Amino acid sequence: MDEVQLKVVARIRNDFPSKFGLPRQSGMICTLESTVEFEPEFRNTDLLRGLEGFTHLWLIWGFSKNTKADWSPTVRPPRLGGNTRMGVFATRSPFRPNPIGLSCVELKTIHLENPSAPTLTVIGADMMDGTPIYDIKPYVPYADSLPFAQGGFAQDAPDTVLSVKFPAEWLALIPIEKHATLMAALAGDPRPAYQDNPERVYGFGYGGFDVRFQVSGENLTVVEVVRL
Repeated sequence: MDEVQLKVVARIRNDFPSKFGLPRQSGMICTLESTVEFEPEFRNTDLLRGLEGFTHLWLIWGFSKNTKADWSPTVRPPRLGGNTRMGVFATRSPFRPNPIGLSCVELKTIHLENPSAPTLTVIGADMMDGTPIYDIKPYVPYADSLPFAQGGFAQDAPDTVLSVKFPAEWLALIPIEKHATLMAALAGDPRPAYQDNPERVYGFGYGGFDVRFQVSGENLTVVEVVRL
C-alpha cells in the first residue's frame, strides 16, 4: 500500500480542550471563534497572499485524539440514535481508514502583526484545541455550493434544541464574552445520542472551566461549574 506523509501546517486554538461539547459539524455555532496558528516552518505571509478575498475556507485536519487504532467498515452514526449501522464512507465518523476531517469555516480576520503571525481567526470550526491542520483551501462558491445536493439520512439539520437553565451563580464564573458560544453548545445537546439518563451528570471543558449538567426531556440544567 502506498503511504503519504502529511505535514502539520497549523493547529487550531480555542476554548474546547476535548471533543465532548464540540458541535457535531462545522458552521453550527456562529459565535465559536478559533485561531489557526501556523507551525514555525509555515509562518510566512506569502502563503496567505490573496486569501483576504475569500470569506470561507476548507480546513483539512486530523482526528488526533482517537482512542481506537483500528477501524470498521460500518459505524453507528449518532444521527441515527447509535443503533443503526452505516458504511463508514457514508458517515463522518472519526474512525476511518485515514483519520482525516474536512470542515468549512468562515474567515473572519487575517492577523499579520501579532507575535505568532500570521494567524487566522475563523468562525464555526468543529475541532478541539490543538487539532492539527494539514492543509487550507479557499471555499469557491461557484464550485462548492450545490443547493440541490441530497444529504441521505442527514438531509436536514438536527432539530434538537434543548432549553438551557444556567443558574446565575454558575454563569457568573464564565467570562461574558464566552456566554453565547457555551449556551449554543449546551442547547445543541452534546450528549451521545444513545444516552438518555436524567440522573447522570455530564460535563465538558470550556474556556478553562468544567461545565457539568443534567438533561431531563428537552431541558438541560447546569448543576456546577468548576475551574480547571
